[in-house]
Amino acid sequence: MPVEHDQDPFETRLGHALRDAGDHFTTDRAALVDGGLARGRRQRLRRRTAVVGGVAGVALAGVGGTLLLPGGDAPAPRPGTSGQPSQQTLTAPVTAHEMTESLEKLLPKGKVSGQEAQGGADRAPAPYARLVFDDGKGAAAVVVGLDRIEAGSQQARQTVDCPDRALVRHDTCVTTRLSDGSRLKLFQGYVSNDRSSKTKLWSAELVTPAGQHVFVNELNAAAEKDAPVTRPEPPLSTARLKKLVTDPVWRGYVDSLPEDPVEAQEPPAQPSVDSVLDTFAALLPRKAKVVERGEDYSFLVLDDGEGRGYVQVDVQPGMGDVAGELFGEGSETLPDGTRVNFRENGGDKGVAGAVMWTVDTLRTDGFRVVVSALNAPTQHEAPSRTAPVLTEAQLRKIALSPQWDRYR
Repeated sequence: MPVEHDQDPFETRLGHALRDAGDHFTTDRAALVDGGLARGRRQRLRRRTAVVGGVAGVALAGVGGTLLLPGGDAPAPRPGTSGQPSQQTLTAPVTAHEMTESLEKLLPKGKVSGQEAQGGADRAPAPYARLVFDDGKGAAAVVVGLDRIEAGSQQARQTVDCPDRALVRHDTCVTTRLSDGSRLKLFQGYVSNDRSSKTKLWSAELVTPAGQHVFVNELNAAAEKDAPVTRPEPPLSTARLKKLVTDPVWRGYVDSLPEDPVEAQEPPAQPSVDSVLDTFAALLPRKAKVVERGEDYSFLVLDDGEGRGYVQVDVQPGMGDVAGELFGEGSETLPDGTRVNFRENGGDKGVAGAVMWTVDTLRTDGFRVVVSALNAPTQHEAPSRTAPVLTEAQLRKIALSPQWDRYR
């Protein structure tokens, strides 16, 4: 799994809360093919929101576990909150009880169990509510989560962008703009990127012009891990998901959260994916023809006449503080001080015969370039060739090219 560093407040709060809730759910293995890429804050934010945020993976981290709230019991409802609340800024941050109560009231007729929730007091982990819902056709995990995103920011846009199919296996994904200017993403995919699991993941993600962020996820099983599929599809249709995620109550709850000045900071501008891919493509051997380019993530699909292969590049300034974690025993130090490491692994979990080669480099000023190649056209398809489309020597030449200096 990738090593994460200096996480942004939303992911730290939400991730900690849901890891406390139990089994982890992460699509990093799908997005990064277990390439061992460490995340600097800025590059990690761009990648995570574009890919993991694309399937709302973080929000499902705890659907299979148990969360014991402080005191063991949910707090009593506030006066005036019986019935369905409308959008309003509360006098105090939303409570765990209010999160659960609102989610239950917005679900269709059925039985609920296994309720778990987190409120928003004291800048605690981001508010969420999780439960198991059964409409008579099988138990299903449902979770709703809330936070703020800076309106109009790159993070806000990427949160509701659909993921590349080469990165994330899914059936459908549609992003629309609502009449109030909010953007809504409706996604239908799978818990795992390999085809060994039949557990489906459907989600709805909303970002308003005011930066209110609401997401809902559901499965066709009672938990993401160690639970059998109970029904062909999750219980809520896309229409139901849209109705649930756009309900005004959630926006009021977001407005109740304590301000976090760090959270509102947009990371420094990063080079565009197009710019990085243009540089990458210019460094490829002549025989390798580009047949597909990433839009929100810097990858290419190449064909050298012997089968298509996926390649990716990661450009990260300011990574000197994690040199010890990235370049240990077996790494090389060049005369100019640049650190170089080569890794080989099996690519995405569950794909038989997958081989991925990675060359990782770190300049003396902390500027990092990582290039990987896979022997398959996507990270979740069967190999189309015995070895990756780029050799170790070619990967090394590309990663060490002075052409990357423009991004330092």
